[in-house]
Amino acid sequence: MRRVSAMLAAVGVLTLGLGINGFAATDDGSKITIKSPAAGAKVGSDVEIVYDLKVGSQATHAHCFVDDVYQKGWDKKSVKGMAPGTHVIKIVAADKDHQTLAAEASVKVEVQ
Repeated sequence: MRRVSAMLAAVGVLTLGLGINGFAATDDGSKITIKSPAAGAKVGSDVEIVYDLKVGSQATHAHCFVDDVYQKGWDKKSVKGMAPGTHVIKIVAADKDHQTLAAEASVKVEVQ
């Protein structure tokens, strides 16, 4: 039992401040749709992201991830400096404390 408690404590410490709560994300009724770029689009290293966030009971903004890496300092409208190749851009709803919520949308693009 002690090992299980220690393991859970370690996981909790490792996820602090990452917007990951270690449990299923809360579904507050928010919805996200990525309008641009389209799935499979061939894009440059800098990509304008057009999305729609319909705010539920807790969402206040959105976070961006590229290939599951949080884009700290994201300007809410573009992703810059992506390397050539296939990438997944994901937009996720977040609350006032920056905890991610269940609403998310993703698109796979090919950077030329």
